[in-house]
Amino acid sequence: MDVMRENVQAPPLEVSDWLNTKDDLSLSALKGKVVVIHAFQIFCPACVCHATPQAKKIHEQFKGQPLQLIGLHTVFEHHDVMNKAALETFIHEYGISFPVAIDKPSKKNSLPMTMKKYQLRGTPSLLAIDQYGKLVINHFGQISDMQIGQILGHLLADID
Repeated sequence: MDVMRENVQAPPLEVSDWLNTKDDLSLSALKGKVVVIHAFQIFCPACVCHATPQAKKIHEQFKGQPLQLIGLHTVFEHHDVMNKAALETFIHEYGISFPVAIDKPSKKNSLPMTMKKYQLRGTPSLLAIDQYGKLVINHFGQISDMQIGQILGHLLADID
């Protein structure tokens, strides 16, 4: 797991659209809460089989606590077929009720803006941001439920 050793401020999310929310979910508005970002693509097998079900569990198990889960649909391949309409269908079919951001496409290359800012290596990726807006986890690939539960428990216990 990629635990951030420096005290790095999490960059703002670059979002072209939001689904499942009308709230301001900018990182600055979420200070004081733990923020978990589930970066995924709808055609990513590990996202569909492991990371998305895990994100749904996090959303349910930490409900009522100062934790905000955000899905980040970050498309770096097959741009034409992974559009907003396909994402809306995916959200409906998989029963996703947490907010989902669509990573803003870059005009310069195929990597979307948030993916580039966070130097994500692919999907699924999991980001955890502490109550002060510091990036504490940037993990590519699968992570066990026990590991993420322990990390989130520690971050929540540290909230002032």
